[in-house]
Amino acid sequence: MIRDAVTFEVFRNAVTGIADEMAITIVRTAHSQIVASSMDFSAALCDIRGRVIAQANTCPVHLGSVPDAMAAMLAEFGDDLRPGDLYLLNDPSRGGMHLPDIFAVAPVFAGQDLLGFSVTVVNHADVGGWVAGSMGVQSTSIFAEGVQIPPSRLIDGGQLNTAFLNLILRNVREPELLRGDLDSQLAACHAGAEGMRALAARHGADGLAELTDELLDYSETLLRAALAEAVPGSYEFTDHIDDDGLGSGPIPFRVKVTLSGTGIELDFSGSSPQVASALNATASFTRSASYAAVQGALARDIPANSGFYRPFTFVIPEASILDGRRPSARGARGLVAYRIIDAVLGALAPVFPDRVPAAGDGGPDSVAVGVTDSDGNSVVLWDILCGAWGARPDRDGVDAISPLGANLANTPVEELERAGHIRIDGYGFLPDTGGAGRFRGGLATFRDMTVLAPEASVQIRSDRRKFLPYGLDGGAAGTPSLNIVDPGGPGERLLESKPYLVLTAGTRHRHVTAGGGGHGDPFTREPRRVLDDVREEKVTRAGAARDYGVVVTADGVLDHNATAALRAR
Repeated sequence: MIRDAVTFEVFRNAVTGIADEMAITIVRTAHSQIVASSMDFSAALCDIRGRVIAQANTCPVHLGSVPDAMAAMLAEFGDDLRPGDLYLLNDPSRGGMHLPDIFAVAPVFAGQDLLGFSVTVVNHADVGGWVAGSMGVQSTSIFAEGVQIPPSRLIDGGQLNTAFLNLILRNVREPELLRGDLDSQLAACHAGAEGMRALAARHGADGLAELTDELLDYSETLLRAALAEAVPGSYEFTDHIDDDGLGSGPIPFRVKVTLSGTGIELDFSGSSPQVASALNATASFTRSASYAAVQGALARDIPANSGFYRPFTFVIPEASILDGRRPSARGARGLVAYRIIDAVLGALAPVFPDRVPAAGDGGPDSVAVGVTDSDGNSVVLWDILCGAWGARPDRDGVDAISPLGANLANTPVEELERAGHIRIDGYGFLPDTGGAGRFRGGLATFRDMTVLAPEASVQIRSDRRKFLPYGLDGGAAGTPSLNIVDPGGPGERLLESKPYLVLTAGTRHRHVTAGGGGHGDPFTREPRRVLDDVREEKVTRAGAARDYGVVVTADGVLDHNATAALRAR
């Protein structure tokens, strides 16, 4: 047991601070836009058994997969760990999630005593494969997606395995970019190791282990107490991904959440079998998304670590989209996490009605643009576009923000334009796209792009075109995502939600994210709030009358009598 509550509280905040310091190190030293600007990475500290002690305020759907990555690494090297070592992996069948997410694991020693591990996972801009960015939805085999790294030692006792690194770099489109981001992972692992050694110097190795056990027990206790507030029983929900990008769909996600008083079971039986395209996830990724959903719903200050995971049990069908078999493609599996989160929250909405929001945009959309110069050099541009949160039980949804589970940021326009291959012509919100409700869903975000390079490949991962973000408690659904070539022009055409295409210089493309669902009866929204929405151009005058029964005059004045009459009808 720990010596006192003050020691425990200082330790609890210290380990989280170390993990956040690791994340800050990556932000400040990473080279690619998808890492440094959009922040698609994570960091964590683990104990000598591979249990997560603390995680940074980064990408939750990465972090729940850390225990599986650690188990795979320890199975390969657990009897041969040395100071100065560093290990890599990305193979989904050996502890990874999808190939762009490369784990870097550094054992932390004080002298010859192992204290734990410093872990980072970074979504690299490209790891090879047939399409720029290595996340082609149309991939039908992992062998088409890039370089596969089983648990492997990159640094051996302080000595870099140059041949291994060169093999990786030779298989990617922007080798110096990958090298730079990998160096940022190593720097973050070093920062985490220094922090862990400082804790061991203060508390001793045995004291560090005791405090770790206490912290994990603390998280478990808090989660079980929160679950005990819910009415025991089983709650079911089904949501969908529109299609697999190859013409098949819809793809169902069914979950039965059973609360037993102090534990929680998530049974995904009846969900889709694995699909032909690259949407397939790993079981670790499915669990990770589920942890994120429950933590978001509970809205409690419960440290996210391996103790938090203990009350969970899972039923995840094998050879399903939630646990694909090798050699299924995995590159676009991110959509699965966001639909899992939506499904789990949908099931929990009756249990925690004052905490669960309506569905948001369905996950950050990505537009990967690949350009090969005349000299044979390749450039990969990642446009990460976050849309909207669904309305919450007590307030409107949020616009242009990362969904629960991601913690990403919209890619800055300047980053996209810097290479001179594309131009961003428009970027903003679209009115009347937030689902109507007592509380309105967040607005859809659009981005207009013109290709300037002679030729560019474009891979788009989006969804919620057919199965719109759901509303709750009488709130309306959100609006669909869109991909349009030559918008407003003579050649205007609507694309599917997950297309791959090659565009030539001068071609314009518009991408629109889905709008968030609404919460509560729209006709109970305060007319003054609808008027504010009209004045802020979030809702049109026609939308105010149609969706809310609120009449706003042409000069921007609320017509109370006309509103009362319209709502009465």
